[in-house]
Amino acid sequence: MITIIPAIDIMDGKCVRLSQGDYRQVKVYENDPLVVARRFEDAGISRLHLVDLDGAREGKVVNLAVLERIASSTRVVVDFGGGIKEEDDVRRVFDSGASMITLGSLAARQRDKVTEWLQRYGKEKIIIGADSKDRKIAVAGWQQLTEINVFDFVEAYLNAGAMTFLCTDISRDGMMQGASLELYRELHKKYPQAKIIASGGITHVMEIETLQLMGIDGVIIGKAYYEGQITLEDLKKFLP
Repeated sequence: MITIIPAIDIMDGKCVRLSQGDYRQVKVYENDPLVVARRFEDAGISRLHLVDLDGAREGKVVNLAVLERIASSTRVVVDFGGGIKEEDDVRRVFDSGASMITLGSLAARQRDKVTEWLQRYGKEKIIIGADSKDRKIAVAGWQQLTEINVFDFVEAYLNAGAMTFLCTDISRDGMMQGASLELYRELHKKYPQAKIIASGGITHVMEIETLQLMGIDGVIIGKAYYEGQITLEDLKKFLP
């Protein structure tokens, strides 16, 4: 069964969505992210992906207070990403209630450090964020493209002991134009031992069904939910 993982993206303490990671294309959906988290929990969803957009842009964790409120006021399992740079950040995020962290830019730029954290905290606690465009890894809140191929990136981290990869095609993210199904199909076929979480552009329930049939482990639901394209009722068929 595929795991449904709604995303709550935080900017200025509010629940927002960007288009293609562009901070100039922002839409506020709810002033209080806890309201959104409780709505998901009430629907039977047990996982959340919390993104500190301010942290990703500024290079430091900013929205810990939001994480603390959601983690202490709901029973959902939260993974948190955005702005984590040092081990003190990791400890603070875990102490604030996150069960897992997602590392994207840092994983691309400081592989030795992230490999050390994988060994210290365990592969169940650290998700590698493989954010890409045209199969090249993106960093710095998706503002910069590297020359790192996404397949080489995933393979290197599998060899380093990672298990779970949150793979976002940023050219699709927030655009409501469908997911990059071929990317996920290729990743799963090439690295069947990896747990792949598909993210970016999921627009229709049929795409979730296709990803589930592929053997993809999880799917991030974002703008399609907030814009009413996918409803909580639609998601119930994928819940345990």
